Amino acid sequence: MLQAYNIHKSYSDLNVLKGIDLSVSKNEVISIVGASGAGKSTLLQILGTLDKPDIGDITINNQSINGMKPNQLAAFRNKQIGFVFQFHNLLPEFSLEENILIPSYIGGNSGKKVSDYADQLMRMLGVYDRRTHKPSQLSGGEQQRAAVARALINKPSIIFADEPSGNLDSVNANHLHSIFFELQKQLGQTFVIVTHNKELADMTDRKIVMADGKISE
Repeated sequence: MLQAYNIHKSYSDLNVLKGIDLSVSKNEVISIVGASGAGKSTLLQILGTLDKPDIGDITINNQSINGMKPNQLAAFRNKQIGFVFQFHNLLPEFSLEENILIPSYIGGNSGKKVSDYADQLMRMLGVYDRRTHKPSQLSGGEQQRAAVARALINKPSIIFADEPSGNLDSVNANHLHSIFFELQKQLGQTFVIVTHNKELADMTDRKIVMADGKISE
């Protein structure tokens, strides 16, 4: 599903990534762990096409993203990639359901088929009864589950999650973690998760340990 080769990234004189090679299979859930400053989030941003490496090649779902123009990359990202961040980033003026549907609207998709899939996701994630509520009316766990549904709405090839449970209490964090593996089972979804949560990291199919801009394990 994903192949990254010899990824380097520097900011001024700071070498953040120093030759990362990484492959992720379809339907695999992997975690990336390591101390703060190891380069985990930078790697995730580059793998998710939100930033560009100084050197290196990335292929996602058999498509090379090297050389894509900005508009091509944006369209590819909308269709092929989902994101879940520590802070849900829901738009406050829209309902939970509208927030979930925004990526599909951006991609030019609407209608009953998309709406039905949104309903399916909301039921699966336990937020269907809250679909008309604004983000300010939702709990932290509900907001993050809405963010997961939003990441899934375009049926992406891969989802990148950066500290997805870092802002949740232990009960909601455990619930979110179980959802990831249920989505892996039911939808065949592939996940790459940066986390400091040891329990989540130990649950994943594979744990990648980073240190000083390199993969150490």
